[in-house]
Amino acid sequence: MALAKEIMGSRLIFERSSSLASSPFQSRLSIKKKTQRTQLSINPFDLSPMKAAISGGVVAAISEDLVKTLRFKTLGRNQENEEVEKAVQFKVRAVVTVRNKNKEDFKETLVKHLDAFTDKIGRNVVLELISIQVDPKTNEPKKSKPAVLKDWSKKSNSKAEKVHYAAEFTVDSAFGLPGAITVTNKHQKEFFLENITIEGFACGPVHFPCNSWVQSQNDHPSKRIFFTNQPYLPSETPSGLRTLREQELENLRGNGKGERKLSDRIYDFDVYNDIGNPDISTELARPVFGGREFPYPRRCRTGRRSTDTDLVSERRVEKPLPMYVPRDEQFEESKKNTFAACRLKAVLHNLVPSLKASILAEDFANFGEIDSLYKEGLLLKLGIQDDMFKKFPLPKIVTTLQKSSEGLLRYDTPKIVSKDKYAWLRDDEFARQAIAGINPVNIERVTTYPPVSNLDREIYGSHLDSALTEDHIIGHLDGLSVQQALETNRLFMVDYHDTYLPFLDRINALDGRKAYATRTILFLTRLGTLKPVAIELSLPKSKRVVTPPIDATSHWTWQLAKAHVGSNDAGVHQLVNHWLRTHACLEPFILSAHRQLSALHPIYKLLDPHMRYTLEINAVARQTLVSADGVIESCFTAGQYGLEISAAAYKNQWRFDMEGLPADLIRRGMAVPDPTQPHGLKLLVEDYPYANDGLLLWSAIQTWVRTYVERYYPNPNLVKTDKELQAWYSESINVGHADHRDADWWPELSTVDDLVSIITTIVWLASAQHAALNFGQYPYGGYVPNRPPLMRQLIPDEFIDIDKENEPTPLKLSW
Repeated sequence: MALAKEIMGSRLIFERSSSLASSPFQSRLSIKKKTQRTQLSINPFDLSPMKAAISGGVVAAISEDLVKTLRFKTLGRNQENEEVEKAVQFKVRAVVTVRNKNKEDFKETLVKHLDAFTDKIGRNVVLELISIQVDPKTNEPKKSKPAVLKDWSKKSNSKAEKVHYAAEFTVDSAFGLPGAITVTNKHQKEFFLENITIEGFACGPVHFPCNSWVQSQNDHPSKRIFFTNQPYLPSETPSGLRTLREQELENLRGNGKGERKLSDRIYDFDVYNDIGNPDISTELARPVFGGREFPYPRRCRTGRRSTDTDLVSERRVEKPLPMYVPRDEQFEESKKNTFAACRLKAVLHNLVPSLKASILAEDFANFGEIDSLYKEGLLLKLGIQDDMFKKFPLPKIVTTLQKSSEGLLRYDTPKIVSKDKYAWLRDDEFARQAIAGINPVNIERVTTYPPVSNLDREIYGSHLDSALTEDHIIGHLDGLSVQQALETNRLFMVDYHDTYLPFLDRINALDGRKAYATRTILFLTRLGTLKPVAIELSLPKSKRVVTPPIDATSHWTWQLAKAHVGSNDAGVHQLVNHWLRTHACLEPFILSAHRQLSALHPIYKLLDPHMRYTLEINAVARQTLVSADGVIESCFTAGQYGLEISAAAYKNQWRFDMEGLPADLIRRGMAVPDPTQPHGLKLLVEDYPYANDGLLLWSAIQTWVRTYVERYYPNPNLVKTDKELQAWYSESINVGHADHRDADWWPELSTVDDLVSIITTIVWLASAQHAALNFGQYPYGGYVPNRPPLMRQLIPDEFIDIDKENEPTPLKLSW
């Protein structure tokens, strides 16, 4: 309920806490001319006071008791000798909440003390209250007299997380309802303004949710503008707020020029031209992602200078230096620490084997050595680990123990092997992870057997033909023919053939990397569980089919085939489903929301909690994860071609209208429309945990969004005529997703149903879908043999006689 109040404002939530009992909608105060007594009428569902205020009628600013006290002292006569009231000046109180930093460096502490001193001599924080009404004499919004934040110097040494300051505004009785407040920071140091509450108006406390960094006037001369938590559609904006509403949006858009400072709050678009670093080495040069050759969503513009060796590439900012995102998008201290630990937790299992190989000049010899990481730890020589820890600060999942001259590095046990260390080897677990693992969004129903590629035959020719035959799977279908299995919806597939095949020649030419383009055929048994019945391993000029084992040799061939499937799956999961679909493709909608939707807009308030931190996470990804020689390139088979695979998926597969869960399930053939079923869908695999749980969450999100949207758009025409809403959606498509702007599959935004569908999809992707693809990374991927992101060799032919004098290098278990 608290969150609903914060997001939706008093317009939707009428049942208030005691501190909000006198909202602008609950009190109707009319002061009569002449000598009639003041009347107070209360109707909790009567919006007429706000409507009166918006239309220019006077809503008294002071409380009823104060009106009664002052009324007879302020009467005068007009020209017609009628008794009239004169404006009365009075004071209202502001409580301002500022959040302190937990940790400050020496410079910040020094500047803080300097600000405390200069605050006493007039370089302070100044606030100004602005009414929703316009002064008819000046045609400008009514304003209070400036007010200074009190006791800043006295409270500057407070160690509390939140510090409350006070200020007093002087207004007159005709001020009306407050709608905005401006803040000027004359200090040298920024501060985080959490909220402001104004008390003393007849409507009760007025709340201003801020949650923003207020910069020094030295860096940003313009006043900061904050609005109340009362939402308004653009057409309903009170006259006193219209100019401020547009002014704040202009401030956030910027002018598209210059390099951004870390203190800026400017949201703009650019292509991904900062992935490589050609100034260091030509091997680190990477193409520009976004444009005809490599279509891609747009990212937040930083405006950095171009590199010396490539004018279309932007100069990089390397860790530990921060990359620009708008100031309010940067992590809070607690979030920064949590994110750093989680990011390391997700990738650390890929780093230690590399460290072992580089430090000790050896790979893992067997599975027992891998298991020892979780039981005994990795033995390192004293001194080596100290240098390593400086380069790779380790989270709590790693326990470091030192005994005299030796150090020990140990991992938490991933859940996949916590109860049964051999579970990952079994076929039923391999199949289960396709519907309940970390990447349960690629499985699809087989409609044609053998499967057919969608790649261009003029380029690839007959090599696109599948090597799968009925003979490969007929013995595993519980007595059914292949046609019967197809007709009864019991054949399914995880198909990465078209995703990887165009890149295999280049990937396999890389040192220490080998990949196939895999297809895995799964059969739905009578028990309702899946089992793998064939794996097709494709190379550009050859194909091979591996089936369930019949002896010891074929057992390990089968296990290696599953490992290559897992490697394909790990790459698609990270580069396409996780990074592209729930991070990069959302960034344009977020940038445009800040540029086109005012903080007063109800849809902005609905989206805001789901947009938070995404820009910062994406910026960190450009620095360390998807960058040249970053974690993804170093630890995944695709190497430097990983982002090109992601771009190809964006070009050929991504469609916004298919990103919602029901549409995605239908597209993949995992469900069919059925109005008699819950959620209007019938799942063809009844035990599909991702879909079972996901549909419950989708339905809850959709219901919430519909209730919210219908509250603010009772008239369908309001959607079409909402200029901010239409500008947001148009810019998201035409600028943020410019490479798809001409696609005919973009949903229209004309009705309430259209808006509900679009917002539900965005909220789904940013919340539940991201959670499904993100939080299982260590439980499933922490034990690397279960999902090896990097394979170093192809599978040998078991029938080749090995000349021991020229024995090939053994298959490596490192990754």
